[in-house]
Amino acid sequence: MTLTPADRPSPAVPPAEGPPGKAGPEDAGPAYVRLLILAQFGVFMALVTPIAISLAIRVEQLAPDHEEYLGYIIGTGGLTTVVAAPLVGMLSDRTRSRLGRRSPYLIAATAVGVAALPVLALAPSVPVLGLGWVLAQLGWGTVLPLLLASQADRLPEAQRGKVSGLAGVVQQLAPVAGALMGGAFAGSNLLLFLVPGTIGAVSMVLFVALVREPDSRGRGDDLPPITAASLARTYVFDPRQNPDFAWNWLGKFLFMVGLTFNTTFTAFFLADRMGVRVEEVSGTIAVLAGGGIFATMLGALGGGLLSDRLRRRRIFVLAGGGVFALGVTVMALAPGMPLIIAGAILGNFGLGVFAAVDQALMLDVLPDRETDAGRFAGIYNFSTTIAQGLAPLIAPALLAVGAADGERNYTLLYLVAAAFTLLGGLVVATRITSVR
Repeated sequence: MTLTPADRPSPAVPPAEGPPGKAGPEDAGPAYVRLLILAQFGVFMALVTPIAISLAIRVEQLAPDHEEYLGYIIGTGGLTTVVAAPLVGMLSDRTRSRLGRRSPYLIAATAVGVAALPVLALAPSVPVLGLGWVLAQLGWGTVLPLLLASQADRLPEAQRGKVSGLAGVVQQLAPVAGALMGGAFAGSNLLLFLVPGTIGAVSMVLFVALVREPDSRGRGDDLPPITAASLARTYVFDPRQNPDFAWNWLGKFLFMVGLTFNTTFTAFFLADRMGVRVEEVSGTIAVLAGGGIFATMLGALGGGLLSDRLRRRRIFVLAGGGVFALGVTVMALAPGMPLIIAGAILGNFGLGVFAAVDQALMLDVLPDRETDAGRFAGIYNFSTTIAQGLAPLIAPALLAVGAADGERNYTLLYLVAAAFTLLGGLVVATRITSVR
């Protein structure tokens, strides 16, 4: 029989969606926060590990001396999420099911991400590898904005900085763990992709099973029916009606272009500076990331907590962008590994501050929270996915500027990255008006 809300057993994490008109619940609760952070760690493991090391190893296996293929593969995959994320977000906003609004899509997207793993591991050619990455982005890349929509459903303003700070920490822990796995499993393509992917799948199973959304069949939202015109509007919004959301989107996009320039080619950058093969730098990447992990944690947690306490966001976003730009500049101009490590630590601190506080600021300015949170979370995710798709396609041109045969201009690439990240912080700090 169908249970009424009064008859239904109490879930592991009680439903916390506020009624229409409220900004959110009073407190999301520690169980929800823990499961959310675990889920984000797992998904970042599945999604970021290939970007950091696994895809570079596979490209080197399939097409030696053609690192530009890595940019094309990552860029094409990122553009896939541009199409999928807002559409899935809009559909989840309108879904009425026993499992709630977000959970059905979290389950489906996780399944797609898992299906991509053997394709990536066993791809016999670069085009098949690219197809596998498109599939992976369609899965894992869609999970992330759905988790962001879940936060919009549940987190009050007073918790957003703290939770975003914790999310920033796990976002940086995931590549470190992934790099360690890359060093351990570099000899096995299957393990290289299956282990982080399995961690992502398990974390999402726990999240969906224990964070039980309320039955959404009884929601009284008066939403218009889905038409061809409404589907087209899924991908756009009017910046004049939501100017602060638009400026925040632009600032995040500029920062992510610079960050993607920096992170996509880390393995090749280190191999170039150290004079070794790409397969030999996974351990160095782990040491480099590990050296900056405490700085990232300090930046994300400190920035998030202070922005909540002081009720100020913009100055922290500017500081994060500026410090990251300084760190990347040091890496670009460093004559040896000690300064490269110092630059990475500095950059990680700035990244932690920016990522944590910018996400909290986005939740503060998110339009139509009660009825369109999923769609706008997907649109916000454009700022990341378009940047991750566009930057790797531009990077080969920057790498070729002034470079001799067989060489790449990584110095120019990293300096351009610094300029973009600083500009992103400036846009947020100087143009947004509704948030301090």
